Amino acid sequence: MTEQRSPWARPPAGSDDRAGGFAYPVPEQKSGTAPRAGTVNTAPLDRPTGYRSGVVTGLSPTPPTPPASPVPAGVAPPPDPGRRDRRMLWWFGGAAIGVVAIGVVTLLVLVVTGGGGPFGRRLAGPSDTRPDLAKLCPPPSQDAASGAPAAPPPAGPRTVDADSGISYAAYGDPWLPWRDIWTKGTLHVSYRSGQYFVTETYVDSDGFQNEYLASVLSGSVPAANNDTLSLDLRCTGRQVAADVRAEYYPQPNTVEMLRDEQTTLGGRPAWVTKFRMHFHRAGLKATDELVGLALVDVGRPRAAVLYVSIPGTHHKYDWVVDDVLDSVRPVG
Repeated sequence: MTEQRSPWARPPAGSDDRAGGFAYPVPEQKSGTAPRAGTVNTAPLDRPTGYRSGVVTGLSPTPPTPPASPVPAGVAPPPDPGRRDRRMLWWFGGAAIGVVAIGVVTLLVLVVTGGGGPFGRRLAGPSDTRPDLAKLCPPPSQDAASGAPAAPPPAGPRTVDADSGISYAAYGDPWLPWRDIWTKGTLHVSYRSGQYFVTETYVDSDGFQNEYLASVLSGSVPAANNDTLSLDLRCTGRQVAADVRAEYYPQPNTVEMLRDEQTTLGGRPAWVTKFRMHFHRAGLKATDELVGLALVDVGRPRAAVLYVSIPGTHHKYDWVVDDVLDSVRPVG
């Protein structure tokens, strides 16, 4: 049976390797010399022919780095990713700086020119919701003085207009109770109480039959803001009178002014206007009319209005104008 040997086993120096390997030669020593004790022989050993590297001591050399392939002529080299990234950072940084600079300049312009900053913008106020008469006649700097306490109402029938805040004398035949709501003029005075009678009927230019009236009517008109009850009586009284002339009667017309003054009615401040209107309307017999108009401050946002009209065909009732004005009293 063949003896098993270790692959790392070696025969003694100078003997043949029976297994087919090589024997390690014994280095020759020069005659007459002997190695000194404690020294190592550093003389180079000649490598005999036939020796090869073992599996442990043999090292293969590092392969050389192949040269870079030359770039063909006329072809641009591939871009450098690092350089591209740096360029993009420069672009983004410059854009950000530009945006900030524009914002700062805009803010400075707004502040310098009075436009205010983004947090100093004022909201637009609400639209003017005041009544037309309050817009035309702002409240006075001081309230109109009230007169002496009103005397008791005259004896006899009375018309009480609680919505408007006044009462006044009522008359018998031919006067009838007013049972309608008549809103007239650009100031939208609404007449809801009073008396009337028909003075004539006529056919207008459009062929329609109409009635012409004598009237004693009361209503109210928005004249003040809710936060102030003061009225400029001169301004508001004249505005109401102008609205009556322009909207209630035929055009053109002329006015004969008889009274236009501030006074007190029933102890309340009022503006009284009395005038005779002259006009012509096709088919109408009356060519003039006596008008009495009072605007009374009753301490409300809406002023009371008393309108008295007596057509010229019935002059015998002209006395009613002064009589009804003197009978005015405030009601709660």
